[in-house]
Amino acid sequence: MAAAARIHSAMDARRLAKRHLPWMIFDYIDGAAGAETGAARNRAAMDAMVLRPRILRNVSARSLTKKIFGFEAERPFGIAPMGMCNLSGPRADLMLARLAARYRVPHGVSTVASTPMEKIIEVAEGHAWFQLYFSGEGEGTFKLVERAKAAGYQTLVLTVDVPEVGRRPRELRHGFKMPFRIGPRQFIDFALHPRWSLTSLAAGKPQMANFEMEGYDFDRTESRAKADWDTLRRLRDAWPGNLVVKGVLDPEDARMARDAGVDAVQVSSHGARQLESAPSPFLMLPRIREAVGPKFPLFYDSGLRSGEDALKALVAGADFAFFGRVLQFGVAAGGEGGLKRLWEVLSDELSIAMAQTGLTALDRESLSGAQFAPH
Repeated sequence: MAAAARIHSAMDARRLAKRHLPWMIFDYIDGAAGAETGAARNRAAMDAMVLRPRILRNVSARSLTKKIFGFEAERPFGIAPMGMCNLSGPRADLMLARLAARYRVPHGVSTVASTPMEKIIEVAEGHAWFQLYFSGEGEGTFKLVERAKAAGYQTLVLTVDVPEVGRRPRELRHGFKMPFRIGPRQFIDFALHPRWSLTSLAAGKPQMANFEMEGYDFDRTESRAKADWDTLRRLRDAWPGNLVVKGVLDPEDARMARDAGVDAVQVSSHGARQLESAPSPFLMLPRIREAVGPKFPLFYDSGLRSGEDALKALVAGADFAFFGRVLQFGVAAGGEGGLKRLWEVLSDELSIAMAQTGLTALDRESLSGAQFAPH
């Protein structure tokens, strides 16, 4: 609890996580593509957006709830799908699932989660979405679709921005691979971070749990380049629930996905982990909103570090936002207590920003006047 009490922002969680995690693990979670200018460019775009302070409005009663697919979540943000979350701390997947259940928000369950999809949706009390990668020829992909359906998932998220895994030099320098290949450099790294190493050893080496039951190994570097619009049509035919396409940065692609029958588009640059020279997803968000129309569900992730950032995403056109790596930093910094503390911080930041901007609710009409009009 002592570490959790020192978390007053996402950057506090990141600082503590950097101290506690092995260098290889921290850089895997924190790193971005290339020289990481894409991540910096998106951060600059978010920082440049200013909100409109309003005064003498009764904002004593503020609601942080937001409807998503007809269901009322207690926050306008959820948990983005992240691979191998248990690297940030033993049983992190289940910590996130319990958080999702407590606040009735979606927990994105990665194809490469460390915990079987069936266990996560059970602990999340149904508040879980399954994130899917199309890999190789797609045979294993559609097996996972059937498993997700059998497990009770109502929403499937197809990630489309990884035709090939981006080059992230920070993780490559450490020789990061899944499953782990332990050499002298990694051994020294783990030995210098005994708290993480001992707790992880006691819990068992993190695995890509969704593939143990399928009877084949998953190669995270395997090409996903064969996915195309026909793949999406096949998936739409196979999936009876909500279908989200994640990783869209082009307005024309967003329109095409909408016209192909998906239920929502998620604007994302994969946390700037794929194409370094991709445009800022935050700057593309209003353009994609214009392209798909005012009523089509539009979600956002990438680069969010605060509740105020989440409010900016909503003002810029998103219906719902998702936090990613900062939640892993909360776990790494202070376990489940650190995660809960960071979630409270994000919620407080959002609530305070709403008060400062005269907002009591997060519906589209209320949000429309929250940004200063550009000159």
